[in-house]
Amino acid sequence: MIKWFAAISSLAVALYFGIAWFLVPGALERPINRVVQMEIGPPSERAREVHAKLTVADLHADTLLWSRDILNRADRGHVDVPRLAQGNVALQVFAAVTKVPVGQNYEETSADSDQITLAAIAQAWPVGTWTSLLERALYQAGKLENAASRSQNTLRVIHTRSDIDALLAERAAGGTVVGGLLATEGGHPLEGDIANLDLLYDAGYRMIGLHHFFDNELGGSLHGLTGEGLTEHGRLVVKAAEERRMIIDVAHSSPNAVADVLDMSTRPVVVSHTGVRNLSDQLMKRIAARGGLIGIGYWKGAVCDVSPSGIAASIIYAINLVGEDHVALGSDYDGATQVSFDTSQLVYLTDALLAADLSRSTISKVMGGNLVRFLREHLPSGDT
Repeated sequence: MIKWFAAISSLAVALYFGIAWFLVPGALERPINRVVQMEIGPPSERAREVHAKLTVADLHADTLLWSRDILNRADRGHVDVPRLAQGNVALQVFAAVTKVPVGQNYEETSADSDQITLAAIAQAWPVGTWTSLLERALYQAGKLENAASRSQNTLRVIHTRSDIDALLAERAAGGTVVGGLLATEGGHPLEGDIANLDLLYDAGYRMIGLHHFFDNELGGSLHGLTGEGLTEHGRLVVKAAEERRMIIDVAHSSPNAVADVLDMSTRPVVVSHTGVRNLSDQLMKRIAARGGLIGIGYWKGAVCDVSPSGIAASIIYAINLVGEDHVALGSDYDGATQVSFDTSQLVYLTDALLAADLSRSTISKVMGGNLVRFLREHLPSGDT
């Protein structure tokens, strides 16, 4: 009887995970990671010509949260390797989302709940990820590394500036390889223990966001309850991350936390995904003055108009504010966002920038040149 019960229980578990794997992910993702149909004519031949010669790079996508193989072209979401290749994207930063409170909003979000627990269970993630934010980050890093190992050199995980150089050389020789760099969406996967920073680094993370939509052990979120700056733990994390040449991302950090980071940091920081209305002009200028980057997003919370021309207008505003050397792309693709084009259609943004009379040199910087330069300057060298 016990053996029969065990067998039936095992079969039930297998059936659950099988159903979850094949049916649930699409139902979870399809309604929220959408491409909104807009009346956009075909891109100009000039845009196609210019775009084909660009080195395109994007500071932020949440693709690893979703249970689909990024090596295959999907009929949902915004990013996968085939669409990155079609969009001529050389490098994509993949951020690990590990906690999302129920009812999160831009004004006041409490950290007292979490939707990712249910998403992890529904998507049949390993049991350890059901209760541990650190395990969720490690699992998502493993997904990217595993995809790269199976990709037959169409996807390569970037850890060092030497990796960047090799990627660019291969693409210049006609290869279609895409680089992926790992980032955290907030510092809460550390689970309050700075020793876990080494575990994240060893898993491949080279960019660390300090906050997401809620206050955490590092300090106040832009959308949290306190508005506070960095805690003592947060200061220790910033210092330790800089010692490892990890890039600090202050997207979603409170103005006080951003100011604290700028006051104590010794290296430039990035805002991986934002709009010109999400941080004050003063803080934007301080980030740029320190050599940092501002990644402009594509969703309505970042830009008022999500059309290519609307995003181009936000990019131009940022250029006028901080200079063309400090503006980059920060799509927030696959981040529960509705956009007007996916990564395979980035030529539409190039077309909009050309229509706004930006020079080819400026477009080249914004569409990826600035980010590639930044990574070559600030990632670990790879020589040791």
